[in-house]
Amino acid sequence: MTRRASPLTAFAVASLGIAIFSSMDAVMKGLVLALGAYNALMWRMFAGTIVSAIPYAASNPAWPARAVMRIHIVRALVTSAMAFLFFWGLGRVPMAQAIALSFIAPIIALFLAAIVLKERITRATIVATAMAFAGVLVILYGQSQAQLGRDAFWGALAILASAVCYAWNIILMRQQSLVAGATEVAFYQSALVALIYLLAAPFLLTVPAIDHAPALILAAVLATASLFLLSWAYARAQASYLAPTEYTGFLWATLWGWIVFGERVSFFTVAGAALIVGGCILAARRRDHAPVADTEAQL
Repeated sequence: MTRRASPLTAFAVASLGIAIFSSMDAVMKGLVLALGAYNALMWRMFAGTIVSAIPYAASNPAWPARAVMRIHIVRALVTSAMAFLFFWGLGRVPMAQAIALSFIAPIIALFLAAIVLKERITRATIVATAMAFAGVLVILYGQSQAQLGRDAFWGALAILASAVCYAWNIILMRQQSLVAGATEVAFYQSALVALIYLLAAPFLLTVPAIDHAPALILAAVLATASLFLLSWAYARAQASYLAPTEYTGFLWATLWGWIVFGERVSFFTVAGAALIVGGCILAARRRDHAPVADTEAQL
């Protein structure tokens, strides 16, 4: 199939995917606090496998080729480490700080895209990314004034480690989206990550109370929808172009952190958010530097 769409459309769809993913983060933070990182992720992935299997089965899929399955497996391995580190850390730091720390991922991804995918890094991309990253630094300076304790320190380190994994994940998402449809990507990510986490089940798995079922299902639906949208977008625009959409997640993390967990927003947070939005707008305007992916993929 030929995948054609304007770069700006792909940017908007990727931004929507990040918004939904950030909303899932808020649901998952509550589950992590109640169940622990492993059980929250294990049961969410199990629910996500069921939810994503429905549209995938309806598409009458064929078994993926060996090269495609290899990408599915590699991304699942990276995602498993990335997700556990992030949500373990998220249970120990405010949502806005967690997302701000994770913003080193798009920075690393821009250069990985140049190395792995041979994508061109333009001056506009660098300026937009530097502008958004300056916003992150402002936020981190504000957060450094708060007394969050030793748990928050270890949580921050876990999120930074997760961000390194996520940088690679962004590149894998682009590679995966060029050879597999969005429903296939969503299903195999949930199913393979669930299988990986299942290896620790004899030691860590517990059955949650039925009261947690609605939140687990909601998290699974949000994660599946986000995976679908991001896969669609990354099949139609370069990773270096879409990477700055990750910064919009901070705005949603700030909103949900305030509404759900009562986390206050400081002046530094507002100032940093303004820089982040400015960087994303600048990235979205560089239509001439973001050619549309025109790829024939055998699904």
